[in-house]
Amino acid sequence: MKRLVSVCRLSQAGLITYERHLLSLFNKQIQRPMTLLQTSSKHTPLAPIVWDEALIRQYDLSGPRYTSYPTAPQFSPSFTDQALASAVQKSNQTGTPLSLYFHIPFCDTVCYYCACNKIITANKKRAAPYLDRLHKELAMQSETFDRSRPVHQLHWGGGTPTYISDDQMRQLMAETKRHFTLLDDDSGEYSIEVHPGRMNVGTISTLREIGFNRLSMGVQDFDPAVQKAVNRFNSYQEVKDLVDAANKEGFHSISMDLIYGLPHQSLASIAVTLEQIITLSPDRISLFNYAHMPHLFKTQNQMDARSLPEPQVKLQILQYAIETLCAAGYVYIGMDHFAKPNDNLAIAQENGLLQRNFQGYATHNHCELLSFGVSAISSFGNAFVQNYKNIEDYNQAIDSGILPREKGFELSEEDRLRQHVINQLICQFRLEFSEVEDRFPVDVINHFDAELNALKPMKKDGLIAMDDRHIEILPRGRLLIRRICMVFDAYQPKIGETPLPSNRFSRII
Repeated sequence: MKRLVSVCRLSQAGLITYERHLLSLFNKQIQRPMTLLQTSSKHTPLAPIVWDEALIRQYDLSGPRYTSYPTAPQFSPSFTDQALASAVQKSNQTGTPLSLYFHIPFCDTVCYYCACNKIITANKKRAAPYLDRLHKELAMQSETFDRSRPVHQLHWGGGTPTYISDDQMRQLMAETKRHFTLLDDDSGEYSIEVHPGRMNVGTISTLREIGFNRLSMGVQDFDPAVQKAVNRFNSYQEVKDLVDAANKEGFHSISMDLIYGLPHQSLASIAVTLEQIITLSPDRISLFNYAHMPHLFKTQNQMDARSLPEPQVKLQILQYAIETLCAAGYVYIGMDHFAKPNDNLAIAQENGLLQRNFQGYATHNHCELLSFGVSAISSFGNAFVQNYKNIEDYNQAIDSGILPREKGFELSEEDRLRQHVINQLICQFRLEFSEVEDRFPVDVINHFDAELNALKPMKKDGLIAMDDRHIEILPRGRLLIRRICMVFDAYQPKIGETPLPSNRFSRII
């Protein structure tokens, strides 16, 4: 859909007129399939997306996002010390590089939509004892893992990691370097999440100084009415100032997060936000679907559910956003991620190295993940391990000199097989049976007989192409990849079985 006018300074009446204009263009647009020309880093055209609203409505169920397989609901407190020790041993035997994640749970103010594990407090002194315990956890973990393994990836998330002071950030990175082998040539992918409305521009130089080279900004939406409704404020100028500072300091990549489906969002308001985002030219963009689940996340009750856009409007917003970003030169990686063609995320997908982890799509599929802090989830060896979600339980474990493990999951060979299949489908949108059989001692057609039969209606509906050699996700199926992956999920009910509660996961779109 072509952006015909600048919408940054429109009056309220002008916005209404502009929205009608957008809807008129949009209604003409949906009379034909949506074709999004994409180019890889080698300028090889990828299969365009076809927007088929009837199929979207048919397959738009609730389901996992597959940031892990098996998914977090399968993790259990019965995970044993023996299983943990076995997973650590398997991990060390591989000698593969590490990815480190640190959870900083503190925020100054609450964003009403947020589903993260967070602690809301304006008292910055509360961070000091938490960081002391984080340092102790680092030391304890380093005693069990081979410390010579290089750290290719590092990420601080939250909460708001920049809630802590510059000196506290320096100390945490120094402690990390003392216990693990960080790369000192700026070749690692070291990233941090920031709230642009709650951050001093001068902190950018501190982040670069201590080794960060990638920045992730939670923008969400620039519209004042939306920001007020969700209690998260960051102006275009605040974001631009951070972008300018990050570029000046030589950050390798800047990523911005947006959310669609928030209160008071409309096609016209999204058009304004997207035009501003494109002007800022981030290297990556994430466009997340807001899932209104106040039964799980109490702060969402502070938003007026009546102000949420209707499902039809959400679909219009999503279609417009995808088309606009791709027309601006971004590659649609999948689900909720976009990247410039020369960004490492797009290159990783082209080279078959893309993966899903707890931050979404990511590069470096050869790394094993160690995570630190309250609620953090690690993935190494043949296991997932999650720390206590409750800060008091986390504190007590650290103070007792034990790792703060609350639950975990030990993957069987069958789990690892299905994990690989789902990762290939969700990252590469293609599964070669011979490649699977080279990795695992199975005959794919016989082993997945039930699953391949379950895919036949999707083949008939044009979501996939499938023969005795491969499965390929077709243009109509890429937006519904979560639903396709669910077929291979052994923990999802099969046809005829009692379905899981619909409020357990967010809807696919």
